[in-house]
Amino acid sequence: MIDGQPLACFQPFIDTATGRIAGVEALGRLRQADGQLASVGPLFADPRTNAIALRRLDRQIRDNALGRLHEAPSEWFLSLNISPRWISRLRADQPLPSLKQLNRHGIDPQRIVFEITELGGDIQRLAQVVARYRQAGARIAIDDFGAGYSQLDRVLALRPDILKLDMRLFQAAALGGPSTDVVKALALMAEKTGCWIIAEGVETEAQLNFALECGSRYVQGFLFARAQEDFFDTEAFVERFAQLRQRYVQQKLAERGRLMIMRQQLNELMSILQAWAQTRAPLSALPQLNAFPWLLRFYQCDRHGTQLTPNLEWRNNGWFADNRYLGHNWSWRPYFYHLLAEGWEERRLTLSNTYRDATSNQYCLTAGQFFDNGERLLLIDIDAVGL
Repeated sequence: MIDGQPLACFQPFIDTATGRIAGVEALGRLRQADGQLASVGPLFADPRTNAIALRRLDRQIRDNALGRLHEAPSEWFLSLNISPRWISRLRADQPLPSLKQLNRHGIDPQRIVFEITELGGDIQRLAQVVARYRQAGARIAIDDFGAGYSQLDRVLALRPDILKLDMRLFQAAALGGPSTDVVKALALMAEKTGCWIIAEGVETEAQLNFALECGSRYVQGFLFARAQEDFFDTEAFVERFAQLRQRYVQQKLAERGRLMIMRQQLNELMSILQAWAQTRAPLSALPQLNAFPWLLRFYQCDRHGTQLTPNLEWRNNGWFADNRYLGHNWSWRPYFYHLLAEGWEERRLTLSNTYRDATSNQYCLTAGQFFDNGERLLLIDIDAVGL
């Protein structure tokens, strides 16, 4: 038994380029006898809820949302959740109920994003239905992207226009740690496949900053608004978003400033280490380098990427030589061929992108500079956490 009057509430998507509302997601609610609104989420998550009643409830909520879309600005899009379990049950020649609803309400399908939820359903059947949605002019989003490995298969099969990052994964990634790298990799994959990223569950400024760092086109969450019955004004969050975005930019500028200072220090450190390396002096002649606390290790390679010397690290008030990597060839590593490409001709100091070191699991940068008439390359690994 489903108690209450079904209706849609709307949570806005904020365009990160403008701060304006670009669209809304329709979220199902039930108005109780006392006027309070309750989410329908628990009903859909409960396997004991009657499937026929759920399908009827879903269409009532969608019908309510479509019937009120004319109240919203014409440039907004509306995101509607679609269950793949129900899509899979449709016959190949059966008219799609959602498209019939759009036609009944006189809604241009180009204003609609069908958001594929959950992981169930026959993926081949789902791809066929998605193709019909897209042929009608609607866009496709995959919800909770990153929540399961099968999502990758779904991206390849459906070729969505939009990927919504899994909220739990996104919020964990914003705190740092290994999930940060996972979400950044997912965002990069989305960018390479031409998808827009939506970060949902943005509840704090730190989460917004991480969403911007991931290149999110839209953000959605309690930091700006909860779902409500009435539509917000398009410009409702422009001023606040501009302030938050400016603070983010200032943080990034500060990071760049620290990196520029480090570059100056690296030039000094390179001079010290190259002078020592040129004379082939013993390890005991290498000075203590307290002025460079971010130094993890340094070593030399030949111009083809083969390591010529041990890794030299400052440990327990003394220099330690780690011989494990002698003879290893690093030319295949992204940071190395970047150094080869950018630093060979000018013999200038070159910095890699930030990466996670496979041995220490630390965030690193690698600085490199050719010396000895271009025959040797001095490489310095830097602790990048402070940047």
